[in-house]
Amino acid sequence: MTFTEQLRQEAAPIFEAIFTHPFVQGIANGDLDKEAIIHYVKQDFEYLNAFARIYGIAISKCEDRDDMGMFAEQVSFVLHGEAHPHNNLCRVAGVRYEDVQGYPLAPNASHYIRHMLTVAHEGTLGEILAVLLPCPWTYLEIGQKLVDEVKPNPSHPFYEWITFYGEASMNDLTGRFRARLDRWAEGANESEKEKMKQHFLTSCQLEYMFWDMAYTKQTWPVVLEQVTAQ
Repeated sequence: MTFTEQLRQEAAPIFEAIFTHPFVQGIANGDLDKEAIIHYVKQDFEYLNAFARIYGIAISKCEDRDDMGMFAEQVSFVLHGEAHPHNNLCRVAGVRYEDVQGYPLAPNASHYIRHMLTVAHEGTLGEILAVLLPCPWTYLEIGQKLVDEVKPNPSHPFYEWITFYGEASMNDLTGRFRARLDRWAEGANESEKEKMKQHFLTSCQLEYMFWDMAYTKQTWPVVLEQVTAQ
């Protein structure tokens, strides 16, 4: 098996838990609490902003233009392409996309972003690839699974979301990241490969926790009053 095939095998229970999570099943069934949808979009908007910044850090660690180009292309995809499924969710929830931007991070989203940023600043390019890969990979498999099992038509409330993630765009990104990580792993020592594995598995766990955060509408446990500066 390739390195990424080994990663996917080890992460199989997490992927399965994601597939059966009630938020993902709500997308499949076309039945989701609107406040949970709004909470998800608020958090994912900030998460994707962080993802774009991490691509920038990755570019700073690249030694050739092919790698630079791969990450640079994904910055545009994150900032513009993924607005499409967000808009689908906002229409279902009855809110404007512009009105769910700029909100504070919930605990699980904050944890995930800090995890990726720490690896990005302290790790190798291979470690960055490993920490980022679960996001496109889990979404690709969710999309493909829902396309195959639900067979949605345009009347499905989440048709655009499902087809966006289940078709070519995410497949290309996941394939490129996997191929580059496999090549990197060929030259990595056992210590680095173990770090890459742990980064990958932690990100997979945090992908599950992100869905759970949205479904439960997670916030910080102690509510603080907003103090207006005089």
